[in-house]
Amino acid sequence: MHHFPLTVCDVLKRKHFGHVEIIAGNLGLNRTVKWVHILEMTDIKSLLKGNELILSTGLGWREDESLFVSFLEELIEIQAAALCIDMTRQPFSISPHIISLANEHHFPILLFQEEVPYVEITQDIHSYLINKQYQMITDLECYSQILNKKLLSVRSYEEIVELLHEHTGHGVLFQMEETEILCPAGACINPNTQRTLQQCIRLFGQDYAQLYLFGSRDVTEYDKLMLDRTATAMAQFLLRDLYVAEKRRVEESEWVHSWLAGEYEEKEIHDMLHSHRIVATKGGTVCVSKFQDVDADFTYYKLLFRTIFEQFGFFSLCTEKRNELSVILLNQREGKAKQRLEQALERLLQTDFMRKQKYAVFVGIGKFVEFLGEFPRALQTAKETIKIQQVMQSECRFYEDMHMYRLLAMYKHEDLQEIVMEYLEPVIWYDQKYKGKLIETLRVYLACHGSKQETAKKLFVVRQTLYHRITKLEQLLGEDFMKPDKRLVIEFMLQAYDYLLTTKRMKTYKNSL
Repeated sequence: MHHFPLTVCDVLKRKHFGHVEIIAGNLGLNRTVKWVHILEMTDIKSLLKGNELILSTGLGWREDESLFVSFLEELIEIQAAALCIDMTRQPFSISPHIISLANEHHFPILLFQEEVPYVEITQDIHSYLINKQYQMITDLECYSQILNKKLLSVRSYEEIVELLHEHTGHGVLFQMEETEILCPAGACINPNTQRTLQQCIRLFGQDYAQLYLFGSRDVTEYDKLMLDRTATAMAQFLLRDLYVAEKRRVEESEWVHSWLAGEYEEKEIHDMLHSHRIVATKGGTVCVSKFQDVDADFTYYKLLFRTIFEQFGFFSLCTEKRNELSVILLNQREGKAKQRLEQALERLLQTDFMRKQKYAVFVGIGKFVEFLGEFPRALQTAKETIKIQQVMQSECRFYEDMHMYRLLAMYKHEDLQEIVMEYLEPVIWYDQKYKGKLIETLRVYLACHGSKQETAKKLFVVRQTLYHRITKLEQLLGEDFMKPDKRLVIEFMLQAYDYLLTTKRMKTYKNSL
């Protein structure tokens, strides 16, 4: 009972309140008292925080009813607990209007009919409140120790739920996905007649489970703190449970590796998935994560990865090799697979774990495939995506978004360099010799579909300068360089030129000119 809040009704039972008359606010005697203040002034909004028991002689307002009304309205507005007035020195009458106002807001007004030192009241109540707070902290610490010891041996969520019920007396409900645990078993939860307190259990920045307290009495501050401590302990238990489960999945890595190596037929893969109670009928893809840190521990990353992607409808199977993790993502939902993959990947990259990585992490998602036997191809395209990321320093993480780069990657560097120089060498040579900007002009002119006005605007040059450059391009590339077929090839060669520059092959050639 010492964890229930102190109310005005409780205060009236203390020794200094034996001769108090309640003239208004009888329905507000259950108001919580958190502190005691002695006040005589009327401008009090900045002095109080709420739930204070106000002691006064009325010196500043008893002669002026309008001041008294203003003072009372401020007390009601800031949700003070009650007003106690000393009537033993200079009694005065309190108008029916003030009593009516207090009754309307269930705000207690108490009159001392015998002299009581206010300092003794404040000392008594403050000592009680401080001792109460100390007792609550002590009990919470004791509960935390019991909880921590329990976590060393606990095997199920039920044990933690039962412990919270035992220490609060409230009913407890734990919900997680399809799991629901109620203590006491069979208890009825009626939100219309019961007080309910909820605490979310979060893992990896996501709502993972819910913990509720419910009962017929009001929940206290102590109940809230108990619930918070329990939710933290439950999160630790869940994290440990997930971590252990992730360790157990290491054994699946071998057959996943063989699957991605193309060693199994479609039926064999289907049978293996069926034996693990995994349903995969909507296709999927492979995501490869490559850490520059060769000593990276994938256990936590896999747990984080799996948790996030499962929320977006993808069941994951992992295999790792040195600093590279390959994850098969089996689509479990209908429609918008690409969009869900993008959302899941974005959430993964925004986690604290990824942001705090000291070394670069390359993540590539391969081609989406329909059949289980096609996943080796998805793995190959995911690795190609990472390779292009590294070469081009690109942030594109989906193979299907690589477009031109996929074509460029098909060429050998020597062949690609030769064909690029066949088309662009005169322009590259001119820029190198005269420090010109013809390549840049050509790129923008093509992007603007031959619009001279738009090109000049984007290059921040006057029309005459642009006309001079275009004339020079016609001399170097031929007057037909804007005809559809030739223009398409030149656009491709510009992309290839950037690709080669990034790989440092073309830079050597440029320096030799």
